[in-house]
Amino acid sequence: MVNANAQSQDDPILLAHAKTDAFLREVTEQIDLDTFDPDDSEILKQLVECMGDSRGMTRLRFAETLAEIGEAATPFLLDGLANHPNPVVRRAAAKTLTLIADPTAVPHLIHALLNDADTVVKGSSIGALARIGEPSVQALLDILASTDLPESTIGHAAWALAFIGAGAKEYLYQAIASDSPVVRGAVVGAIAKVAQEEPKAELFEILVKSLTDVDLDVRCEAAAALGNLAYKPAIPNLIELLDSSDGETRRAAALSLMKVGDISAIEPLQAALAKESEVAIQGVIKLAISQIK
Repeated sequence: MVNANAQSQDDPILLAHAKTDAFLREVTEQIDLDTFDPDDSEILKQLVECMGDSRGMTRLRFAETLAEIGEAATPFLLDGLANHPNPVVRRAAAKTLTLIADPTAVPHLIHALLNDADTVVKGSSIGALARIGEPSVQALLDILASTDLPESTIGHAAWALAFIGAGAKEYLYQAIASDSPVVRGAVVGAIAKVAQEEPKAELFEILVKSLTDVDLDVRCEAAAALGNLAYKPAIPNLIELLDSSDGETRRAAALSLMKVGDISAIEPLQAALAKESEVAIQGVIKLAISQIK
């Protein structure tokens, strides 16, 4: 036992861990006793630095401690996110900014999303942007409108926009008129999320109108959304799409009608089946008819 204790005292890793744990206990005690000084920049820098600890649970405890300190920690987390050479610290900084949800972090998180070489940092940054909500929306729409960003980045932005949902509602009403089909498609997905939370007529009107969008992906996204929402007033509009010259649009309409599940769609589907020339779409229409029956 004596030898084991001596070995632990000589092990530099164990010594570093013990020092880190003691520091965390000291800060936690100060917070509990309401004696912590949020203007102490050295302590805040050290808290961020300690998020490079090799122990996952310890990193989590530091993140939770910084989140409890709140917006006073934001500048130090942003510095860590932008400049720390250790990706573990940058990841933890982004995840902690998610907990704090400080709107001033938005441009810095966007920069990390677009420029950091680490994919986990990118994912954590988009998570923070989604959590911050409405202040992130315009920047996310700008990303979606870009023509020179990777598909993965566009996908992250679309996910965040949908996650924000109702918080982005006012922006969505304007962005549905965007010249970018990528933006319109992402907006349709986000509006579908909002309509789940707030089933208002104007939201469904946007989705129905999007069934006639000039872009195939937007039309299919709208059809899928209306099907998932089982919005029966859209049935006549979906039936019209069964006559589209585009096969993917006809397929999306049939699947949407299947999900809505109203028997009034059976006869139009049977008529569409009789004149459908593509075997794969015939199969989708047959499935839709059988499911509705």
